[in-house]
Amino acid sequence: MFNTARKALFALLFAGMAWPVFAADLPEPQVEEAPPPVYEQPVDIGGWYIRGDIDYHKSDVRGIDYMTYSVDPCNCTVTPGGKSFDYGKLKGGFSLGGGVGYKINDHLRADVTADYWFKSNFNGGTSDLLTTSTEVSKMSALLLLANAYVDIGTWHGITPYVGAGIGGARVKWDRVYDPNTTETNPGASNWRFAYAVMAGASYCLTDKVILDAGYRFSHIQGGRMFEWDASSTGPGFDRGINTHEVRGGLRYQFGGNNGCSVPVAYQPEPEPIYTK
Repeated sequence: MFNTARKALFALLFAGMAWPVFAADLPEPQVEEAPPPVYEQPVDIGGWYIRGDIDYHKSDVRGIDYMTYSVDPCNCTVTPGGKSFDYGKLKGGFSLGGGVGYKINDHLRADVTADYWFKSNFNGGTSDLLTTSTEVSKMSALLLLANAYVDIGTWHGITPYVGAGIGGARVKWDRVYDPNTTETNPGASNWRFAYAVMAGASYCLTDKVILDAGYRFSHIQGGRMFEWDASSTGPGFDRGINTHEVRGGLRYQFGGNNGCSVPVAYQPEPEPIYTK
């Protein structure tokens, strides 16, 4: 019995001494690297921008009314009246403009713009029972608008948009006169209410510079066109001006993202995963 116990004790001691040798021969656990996750870096969309534009526009005068005076030779009384131009047309012209704006997010932006319309030639005509008269002048304007736009989406760097603006215009008429007679009226200059709607598309030239092209319709409220003159009738008032513009320009965005750049992907350092 003691021999059996002694043999068992020797066996346990031998196993304890041999275990480190066997453990050294066991294979070490393999380290496998898991594929790193891919994240998109957050992009700051909002940012300030400036813009410059040039356009060609065609304006339509909605009508012109003016005061007339008839004198009764018997009692020397003057009776005022009113008449309208038979027609009045403005030729096409060019404008230059600029503005400052802010891109709020992927789809909304707003800006304040100022456009100077260079002088456009005006030709009109009046008539009465006995005579007809040709009237000529020139018109220029400064248009100030606060605008808001909706960028619909971006496809291959092209972003279509729609927008609207509200503000005012200072309209300046040169003297109105008949080149065939001595009749002349001093032109008038005044501020008027104005609004506009527009549609177009922009294209990313770089991550900062955007090409913008589109159409804008603007309406300027009616106002005084010319003053009274002793050699003629007056004053005169136009009923408002509708303008169709084909525009092109550039926007430069200072901060954030212009909405055209693709978010940059990055990969963090892989963390080792141990497997048995």
